[in-house]
Amino acid sequence: MRDACGILTETEVITVAKYLFQSSYTVEGAKGLAKEGGTSRRKVVQDAVEKIGGKVEAFYYAFGDVDVYLILDLPDHIAATALALAVNRAGAATIKTTVLITPEDVDKALKQKVNYRPPGAKS
Repeated sequence: MRDACGILTETEVITVAKYLFQSSYTVEGAKGLAKEGGTSRRKVVQDAVEKIGGKVEAFYYAFGDVDVYLILDLPDHIAATALALAVNRAGAATIKTTVLITPEDVDKALKQKVNYRPPGAKS
């Protein structure tokens, strides 16, 4: 908690959400990567993420359909959406975003009662 002057008076817990971003380069994006290099692109991503209040936990290039795997700490879904839209709009890469859930949050979810009936089942 903060007092009227904004001074921290108790431990303030700030939670952030973790996201897995999977990025695949277009042909033009791959050409840009070849021109700029991998570490340069990592720096661009880190700067963009930090400007929206986030942090890059992991950044890896990979073989296969997905070229880049990122694990990001972002303040909320709005920041994640803004980042994904900006990358997709630029046209050099596409993004698939997955919200990551901690085991502790799964435990909390399992304790919540949900009244659900699958299609075709008797009530």
